[in-house]
Amino acid sequence: MAPKKPSSSGGGASKKSGDKDGGARVMYWFRTDLRLHDSPALQAALDLKPQAFFPLWCWDPNYIYKHRVGINRFRFLLESMSALSSSLHSLNPLSQLLVVRGDPCDLLPELFKRWGITHLAFERDPNDEYVRQRDDQARKDAKANGVEVLDGYGHHLYDIREVLKAHNNEPTLTLGALQSAVSKFGDPAKPIDAPKSIPSPLLKDDVASPPQDIKDLLPKLLKSLEGLPEYSKKKGPEYDLNSHELGGQRSTGESGKVTCYDSLVGPDASESIKSTFSVPTLESLGMDAKAARVSVPSLIPGGEAEGLKRLERVIKDTKYIATFSKPKTSPCQDTSEASTTLLSPYLKFGCVSVRKFWWDAVEASKQYKGAGKTSPPENIQGQLLFREMYSVAEAGVGETYKRVHANPISRYIDWYLPTVYDSKGKEIIPRPAGDAASEARYAAFVEARTGFPFIDAAVKQLKTTGWIHHLARHSLASFLTRGQCWISWERGAEFFDEHLIDWDPASNPGNWMWLSCSAFFHQYYRVYGLATFPQKYDPSGSLIRKYCPELKDFPDKHIYAPHTAPLEVQRKAKCEIGKDYPAPILDEKKEKEHCIARMKVAYAKGWRGDAKEVLEGKAQEILRKEHGVPDPTLPEGYKAQENKDKIPKWAQRKEEDDEAQKKQGGKKRKGEKDEEEDHKASDTSTKTLSKKAKK
Repeated sequence: MAPKKPSSSGGGASKKSGDKDGGARVMYWFRTDLRLHDSPALQAALDLKPQAFFPLWCWDPNYIYKHRVGINRFRFLLESMSALSSSLHSLNPLSQLLVVRGDPCDLLPELFKRWGITHLAFERDPNDEYVRQRDDQARKDAKANGVEVLDGYGHHLYDIREVLKAHNNEPTLTLGALQSAVSKFGDPAKPIDAPKSIPSPLLKDDVASPPQDIKDLLPKLLKSLEGLPEYSKKKGPEYDLNSHELGGQRSTGESGKVTCYDSLVGPDASESIKSTFSVPTLESLGMDAKAARVSVPSLIPGGEAEGLKRLERVIKDTKYIATFSKPKTSPCQDTSEASTTLLSPYLKFGCVSVRKFWWDAVEASKQYKGAGKTSPPENIQGQLLFREMYSVAEAGVGETYKRVHANPISRYIDWYLPTVYDSKGKEIIPRPAGDAASEARYAAFVEARTGFPFIDAAVKQLKTTGWIHHLARHSLASFLTRGQCWISWERGAEFFDEHLIDWDPASNPGNWMWLSCSAFFHQYYRVYGLATFPQKYDPSGSLIRKYCPELKDFPDKHIYAPHTAPLEVQRKAKCEIGKDYPAPILDEKKEKEHCIARMKVAYAKGWRGDAKEVLEGKAQEILRKEHGVPDPTLPEGYKAQENKDKIPKWAQRKEEDDEAQKKQGGKKRKGEKDEEEDHKASDTSTKTLSKKAKK
């Protein structure tokens, strides 16, 4: 598929087109494209051969306050912005990333006028309702100021808008549907090279005689912004989702104060003029990595150069690329030793081009002459196509994609702790508390004290490093939703929103809908075993021993279910369950049975989030009355604050059970089945559904 030229809209051939002034004056607005290689929108901007080129980043308060963003993702973003700024400066000593702080809808119209802009160029973001509204407003403001807009696609393999049209403007709910839609366009476009040079960000008066040093240029740009209102002077945000009070990772007290908007171009750097238009710091966001117990330094550093280095290292292993099968990679390895490419954060922020990844993988696979080559959906290309599938699905659904209420593709299931709305349909923030047992379960989940070591270790790994393997994500999602806890996938998506570096507005809700069997995937009777599933990949429990060190001395036999160990084994391991490590917060098998019973009723009803019964608020009561499963309860003697839980009877392994297990040679007891193969089914469910799922 040959790359399309970025679309043009706005002022067209206006007075500001630059003809009289001797050339175009281009503002390039960086967003989730923090790279110089393979950027069609950037290339289109440079093809104008502009007399001035302003590489801009708007430090948008919407993401600081109204999006859940944790330290790891903010840190990756800041590192990537700094790396991009350095790359720009390397191409032109008079250039850098020009970071201005405030609402883009307030800043862009002013910058158009003050810098004499003729063209605004940016890479389209097809997903997230806020982004679409923001960009529509930017186009309107550009047109009002006689500025031509060049917006190209580059964040995905294909133009998501065109793929959606090819699918009759319907969301793609299977990989097969996505593949059918993109077949009309052929192969993804080949990547293009990074530019060798860029023009300087010159004011009109400086074009004839440019400053010789950036130290002389930046004060002029700064002076041009005099009188521009600062965001800090506006009324504060309605709420701050990243505040400590709402469960975010900002610090408490004075150190948690957000100071990045105290000036328009940067209050948080040194007094040197070189710090003007600088990249913010974590401290200016009221965040402290050490205090939040995240990895210092980051195990996944940001930036284009780092991303390309990782890509190059992965591509060199042609056998790994050609035979890659994501379901067979291990979820039990630490982030520093990930069994997958770990390039998703670099794709999320556009540090690495997805088309370069695609074509490098294609070439590497061709070079491999051995056996065992894989194909979609398991291989690298299949994983990248899943990303496209979710993006087209989100674009097809729109604003309600990230929630259950009014979502036309999400099944309505009577989860506990759903998102709550007022009488006008507006989400209530903070969310009103739900039933005590579910709130306790959710708190235990996010605080990694469920009493199930693999779940707790995966949560700690995520919070510490900002990344976990996709099968660990599967395990967490299954446990929280349809496997045991019966808590809305919206809560899980929020948790990942905050902690994943590679969070994506289409893939994250999409994955949670998939794994909760709300959309995309339907085999709800397949549930991940909390011990048996991870045990297959790593019988020794290395991930648990690292992230739950209180369990490090347990023998392999009991590392995934320490509550089953005899008391003498616990004491020898210097960790008594219910005292030094929590007892399980629920009965795995009993809750699994309850969840499957509920799912059968919900599937029989067939309601989606936009069903009349859902919108009228009647659906929950109808479903609960029909399936008759009792509300969740906490184990007897559960004390969340003290974290000293009495081990309930169902969780106590009896000596006779141990003897019976020995006699069977360690085989499963009668009635136990391998129902945790969800990941295998999920990779084939895009082709066919089982008869049971269809029914």
